[in-house]
Amino acid sequence: MTQGSEILVRAADESDLAELTHLYNHYVRETAITFDTTPFSPEQRQSWLRSHRKDGPHRLLVARNGGTHAGDGLRLPGRLLGYVHSSPFRPKPAYDTSVECTVYVDPHTRRRGVGSLLYAHLFDALKSEDLHRSYAGITVPNEASVRLHRRFGFEWCGVYREAGRKFGRYHDVERFEKAL
Repeated sequence: MTQGSEILVRAADESDLAELTHLYNHYVRETAITFDTTPFSPEQRQSWLRSHRKDGPHRLLVARNGGTHAGDGLRLPGRLLGYVHSSPFRPKPAYDTSVECTVYVDPHTRRRGVGSLLYAHLFDALKSEDLHRSYAGITVPNEASVRLHRRFGFEWCGVYREAGRKFGRYHDVERFEKAL
């Protein structure tokens, strides 16, 4: 666990599942950032959570505010500010040295450095892994996400035109890559 400016970053665990699902469902319901169209229950997201490890190339990290003191030196966990994960890029073995990375931030904490903090922790953790490339797909327009990815060394490498239909219209997805 790492602390910075009262934000704790750590590997996600089962205790985070309800809040992770709630945050993701916001983006499902309100945005075209994800192409999922139906909100999930925590039970439906459990296999996704368990597919990430505390070590290895496929990780899931959460950022929480510092929480509150409960007395006797105990600290109650703070609220979820965002999460980041690295997942398999494609299912075939030749892709094992590539990951796809995604970050989601609570809409009330955007533009406060949470996404940058999460990516910094993720890429620091991935340094010790046998990885060659990281990829990201960004439904456009999404200037904040494009800026974040460029800040971390991602370069534009293509676009999938009208790749998904959500909210009655088609959306492009720009692809970015980063050497690891």
